[in-house]
Amino acid sequence: MSIIKVENLTFSYPSSYVNVFENVNFQIDTEWKLGFIGRNGRGKTTFLKLLQGKYDYGGKIVSSVQFDYFPYSVREKESLTQDVLHEVCPAAEEWQFMREFSCLDVDCGVLYRPFNTLSNGEQTKVLLAALFLNEGRFLLIDEPTNHLDTEAREVLAAYLRRKKSFILVSHDRCFLDGCVDHILSINRADIEVQSGNFSSFMENFERRQEFERRQNDRLQTDIQRLQKTAKRTAGWADAVEASKIGAVDKGYVGHKSAKMMKRAKVVEARRQMEIEQKSNLLVNTENESSLKISPLPYRSERLAAVSSVSPIYGGKSVCPPVTFEITRGERIALEGKNGSGKSSLLKLLCGQKIEHTGVIEVGSNLIISYVPQDTSHLRGTLTDFAALHGVDESLFKAVLNKMGFDKRQFEKDISSFSDGQKKKTLIAKSLCERAHLYVWDEPLNFIDVYTRIQIENLLTEFQPTMIFVEHDKAFQNKIATKILKI
Repeated sequence: MSIIKVENLTFSYPSSYVNVFENVNFQIDTEWKLGFIGRNGRGKTTFLKLLQGKYDYGGKIVSSVQFDYFPYSVREKESLTQDVLHEVCPAAEEWQFMREFSCLDVDCGVLYRPFNTLSNGEQTKVLLAALFLNEGRFLLIDEPTNHLDTEAREVLAAYLRRKKSFILVSHDRCFLDGCVDHILSINRADIEVQSGNFSSFMENFERRQEFERRQNDRLQTDIQRLQKTAKRTAGWADAVEASKIGAVDKGYVGHKSAKMMKRAKVVEARRQMEIEQKSNLLVNTENESSLKISPLPYRSERLAAVSSVSPIYGGKSVCPPVTFEITRGERIALEGKNGSGKSSLLKLLCGQKIEHTGVIEVGSNLIISYVPQDTSHLRGTLTDFAALHGVDESLFKAVLNKMGFDKRQFEKDISSFSDGQKKKTLIAKSLCERAHLYVWDEPLNFIDVYTRIQIENLLTEFQPTMIFVEHDKAFQNKIATKILKI
C-alpha cells in the first residue's frame, strides 16, 4: 500500500488563460477502486495525463507507483491479438491471459485472431485484462464502457470488483456502483475524495447541499433584517446628532448619538460576517437549469410500424426479424448485444437506405429528430451548425449553456470539443427541433452524470414519443415505457 499525494496542483493549457486546476490538494490510496466523476470539461482526462507526466504543472504529485493508461494505443492493429497483448504486458504467459478472459466472457480464440478483427467491446476487454496483469502498476481507466452493451458492462463491473489499484472515469451510475469503493469528484470549487460508491456519494452530496440551502436561506433573511436594522439605527444616530443644535446639554446628546452609532456599526459588522458565511455555502452546487422540448402532437395513435424487419449486411441478416409499433407517448428502449442491429433499425426508421427484410411503415408527414451515435463528422462553429440544421441559434446556444457549456466554447470549432461536448451539441440540436418522434442512438456516451440527470428530468416532464438505444441502466429504467429486446 502507498499514497498518491497531490499538493498545490495548478495547471492551465498554454493556449488558455484559465486554470484547469488551482492549488488543488488531496491524497488517494493505491489500494482503492476509485471512481472519478465530474462535469464534462472539468479536467478528468487532463488529471490522468498529469499523473502520467505528460504536461508541466505547478505544485507536486508524489507517487511511488507507475501508471498505465486505458485506452491503450495499439500501434499495429493488424498483428495477432496475442502479440499485441504481449506488448502491453511482456511478462504475462498465455494461460494468464486465458484466465482473465474467462472472467470477462471472452473467447480464448481471440488470441489467434488479428487484433483489428475483434469488436470494440472485445478490444476493450482484452486490453484491460493485459493491463491488469502488469503487477505493481496503478491503472488509469478512462471511460471504458462507451463501446459496451448492457450485458458487457455488467460483466466488466464484476471483473473490476475483483481488482484494485485503479482510477475509473465513468458517467454510468450503475456501473460505478458495481465496482468502486471510493469516489473522487471534481466539483465547481474543489476536489473531494469520499468513501463508498456513486450512490452513497450522491446521497451525501445532496444532503450537504440541502443543509447548505437551509443555512443560505436563514442567512439571507438575517442579512436583510440586519441591513434594515443598521440603516434604521444609523438614521437614529444622525437624528440625535442633529438635535445637538440648540440643546441645553450637548454632552448628553453627543454621548447618546455616539452610542447609537456604535450600535449601528456592531449591526453592520454582524451583517458583513453573515455575508461572508453565506459566500462559503453552495459553492459546489451543480446548476442543473431546466431543459425544455416542444414535441409536436401527431394526428393518429400510431406513428410507425416495423414488421418482420432484419437489417442485412454482406448478404446476412444481423438479427432475427423484429416486429413492433411506435404509438403516441411511448418511449421505447431497444436493448441487445453490440452488432445485433439496434442502430440499423433506428437508421431505417429515419429513412436511411439499408438493405433489410420485412416492411417499415412511417406515418405520413411524420417529423423525426435524430441523434446519431457517431460524432466524428462534426466540425465548424456552433453558428454554422445551427444554420446548417435550421435551428434557432440563440435557443441552441442557450440550451448548450444550460448543459454546462462555457460561453467561450461558442467561438471554437466543434472538432476541438471533447467527446462529451460533441454529444451535447447533437442533443441540444434535437431539443431545439419540434418533432413528432425523437430517435436517439446512445445519446449519453461521454456525457457527465449531472447532464444525464438533467435529460432524465426533461424527458420525464415533457414525455415526448421516443425510440432510443442507451446502455445506461439507470437512464433506461427511468425513461423507457417499453423495453424491446433484440
